Amino acid sequence: MADCLECGKPLMGRVDKKFCSDMCRNSYNNRLNSDSYNLIRNMNNQLRKNRRVLEELCPEEKAKTTKSTLTAKGFDFNLITSVRPTQKGNIYHFVYDYGYLELDNDFYLIVKDKRLEK
Repeated sequence: MADCLECGKPLMGRVDKKFCSDMCRNSYNNRLNSDSYNLIRNMNNQLRKNRRVLEELCPEEKAKTTKSTLTAKGFDFNLITSVRPTQKGNIYHFVYDYGYLELDNDFYLIVKDKRLEK
């Protein structure tokens, strides 16, 4: 007979049971994942913020802005969801459905990927 992984009480019921209650299961998983959850939560929050900044600056399909405008709004250039090279060799950095391309003189072209809309 096995014991609860959280509180150590003997388990009754199914052979593969690991916890005596939902509370023990939740406590165990919350404790186990608390460090990684904070990291992931903070990254996801910044990704959402990056997307909101791009969406605000690009109300149509395309828009131009400056690096200083993006930075002033709290945009973090280190967090993106994907990159897409163009046929000309340029690289768009995407945050979900909004992408940006670095131009000359600290200008950026922002685009919305219409293919991802449903």
